Formats: sequence, C-alpha cells, structure tokens
Amino acid sequence: MTLTYVGVGTNIDRDKHVKAAWAELKALGRNLRSSTIYHCDPVGFDSHAFYNFVIELETSLSLTEFSHELRKIEFKWGRSENAHKLQDRTLDLDIVLFGDVVSKHSPELPRSDIFKYPFVTQPLYDLCPARVIPQDGRTVSEIWQKMEHLDSLSVVDIEL
Repeated sequence: MTLTYVGVGTNIDRDKHVKAAWAELKALGRNLRSSTIYHCDPVGFDSHAFYNFVIELETSLSLTEFSHELRKIEFKWGRSENAHKLQDRTLDLDIVLFGDVVSKHSPELPRSDIFKYPFVTQPLYDLCPARVIPQDGRTVSEIWQKMEHLDSLSVVDIEL
C-alpha cells in the first residue's frame, strides 16, 4: 500500500463535486482522511471561487494506474479532455505526494504546487505537518510556515 495525497479542486457545483471526489477516492483506496475544505479565489484567472482540499489515502494501485483512474474520475464528472489549466473545473484531482516517489515527468512528484499555493499547502499541513517532502528534505510544516497568503483561505463546512 502506498500512502498518497490527492489535491481536490472544484468551482462548478462545488458541494456536489466535493462529495463526489470523496466517494470516488474511497473506491481507490482505504483509510481516507480529509483536510479541512477551503474556499479560495481562483489564481491566474477571473471566475467563481474554488473549494480546495486534500485527501489522504492508502492505495494498492501503481502510480500509473492511480493517475489513470484519477483522469477517468475527472472525465466522469464533466471535465473536458482538452481542459486548460486556467479555467473553471467541475472536478480537478492532482496527485500531490505518492509515497516517496520523485518524478520530473507527468505526474510531477512531489507536485510543485506544495511550494507555491496556500490552497495546497494548508490542507496538506492539516493532514501531515511532520511529513518530509521527498527530495526537498523539509517538512510540510516548515514549508507552511514560510507560505504567504494563507489568510486568503476561508473554511467551508461540508459533511463528507
């Protein structure tokens, strides 16, 4: 089993897609835990606010299999196959960490968003502040302490 962390984002029918992400990921692993769900403005484009959070789970799937399953889930819930990075999302599922795997190729691991975006760092901090980021060597807590704009997030109360 591989301990993995999946970043979840949605800004279309958000409550529905938050619950869909939880249900779909439950089918891919076990021992799921969710961070707090956060409301945040889109980064890099003007649109509706997002709900972002991270789900921790253990999976027996390989990285390739897991990545493929996430794409299938995104398509199932309305993501276009030619979707662009800076646009609205029904459901966006990104592998943030996959065990101790380090990869520069798709999927990039650990995902560089950990170091850039509060909507990834804060939820990861909620789940595993002492976890050491592979190859980087810092803990999630150390990265979180240096993160700016954490105040741009607000907590959303949704029952999973």
